[in-house]
Amino acid sequence: MYEENLQKCFNGQFENDFWFALNNTISQFKLTPKYFFDLLSAFKQDVVKTRYKTFDEVLNYCERSANPVGRIILEFFNINDEESVRYSDAVCTALQLTNFYQDVSIDIQKGRIYLPLGELEKFGVAEFQFELRENNTNFEQLLKYQVDRTKQLFREGRKLLPRLPKELKRQIQMTISGGEKILEIIEEYNYDVLHSRPHLLKLDYIKLFFRTFLND
Repeated sequence: MYEENLQKCFNGQFENDFWFALNNTISQFKLTPKYFFDLLSAFKQDVVKTRYKTFDEVLNYCERSANPVGRIILEFFNINDEESVRYSDAVCTALQLTNFYQDVSIDIQKGRIYLPLGELEKFGVAEFQFELRENNTNFEQLLKYQVDRTKQLFREGRKLLPRLPKELKRQIQMTISGGEKILEIIEEYNYDVLHSRPHLLKLDYIKLFFRTFLND
């Protein structure tokens, strides 16, 4: 239904004021319609897909669930060069992956595992360990591998910051720093995300805020 209404929206047919306002915003800022369909595609996929065989499959999901958000934000600021888009994709993918690792204990209750099954096998981790919340050295090594790879994506994505206007730069810098802090907390938990959900404390937010403005 949403996909049909979205298509009608782009065709100038509006079911209600929301779709009219969306069309007006997209037209005003010359946003790319494909990004909205990509987001909807990812939402629909989440309903039916609960396992991912390879990291490429996970990345494909991120390309539709996260990356379009960053690209839309760039378009609001009329930033569309290839390198900026690539760095934005790195940031958004890293944030999505971080959220996966942060929510392992929650997602398994919904029957979902976003870590690639091929990598579970590589590190000797069985699916039942998620349901039984069985943390061991193999699981820790699996998570370390995920975290290290995601940290590299954040480092790549930080190259976007000098290309952004000041106010947007601050927001994106805080967002990246927040994601990186979550990964640090996972490391401090010794990668045990099966028993608790890593999250930022109020003090963490305060530190991130001042660090962002002091480094501005």
